[in-house]
Amino acid sequence: MSLDLQSMAVGKGGAERQIAVLARPGVGPGLFWLGGFKSDMEGTKALALDGWAAETGHPCVRFDYSGHGRSQGEFRHGTVSRWLEEALAVFERFTSGPQIIVGSSMGGWLALLLAKTLRERGEVSRLKGLILIAPAVDMTKVLMSDLFGDKERAEMAEKGFVSQPSEYSEEPYLLTKELIEDGELHLFGEAPIEVACPVHIIQGMQDSDVPYRHAEKLADRLCFDDVVVTMVREGDHRLSRPQDLERLVAAVAVMAGEGEAAPPA
Repeated sequence: MSLDLQSMAVGKGGAERQIAVLARPGVGPGLFWLGGFKSDMEGTKALALDGWAAETGHPCVRFDYSGHGRSQGEFRHGTVSRWLEEALAVFERFTSGPQIIVGSSMGGWLALLLAKTLRERGEVSRLKGLILIAPAVDMTKVLMSDLFGDKERAEMAEKGFVSQPSEYSEEPYLLTKELIEDGELHLFGEAPIEVACPVHIIQGMQDSDVPYRHAEKLADRLCFDDVVVTMVREGDHRLSRPQDLERLVAAVAVMAGEGEAAPPA
């Protein structure tokens, strides 16, 4: 069944933006997709999840952050606070009942922040589980500003942003001062993390963007909840090969109570 593109307004006044959403109806635990930095809801992993939901009758919600895909806004205005606000708004408007939150790269960080917010609100019943793909937790510091050299620091001071080439886009990434400073508000740091639901981390060991040691450290800090870590020896950051998508879908099926085990690497 084809899905009608929907939208919702998030923010007030000059900060209001229209967020594009694709929501598949269904029964049982739903899937809530959180994409990565500069990705959109039409990526291969998002489509694989939606395909599984269509086949099994589960709900599935995908959306584009502002400045991404079909949502309004400019990418350079994006911050973790802004994108988290959008994730919460879409979650509240388009989902009901327990959800499996699937976050890729930056979406893994946002998934943990979303789960933290729900737990603090006393809404842990909304969390069926988290599946984190190459989770870029605390990325604005650990994977960005901490790695800046003298050249990047000088560029940030002079221009208010750092321009970095990307192997995923013809246009360079603009890492703004606002993005880096806002990220400080959301860092988990070295403290233990409690999300009050099962977590499955899927990480490629050939990932040059989010090193697999980053995922191992995260698993150690998720010390209050059941955690499964799947290391994919030949996997890169995208984890979008057919066997990667099969592994992802199998993990979702297990968490939804409709599968037994992920396929071997």
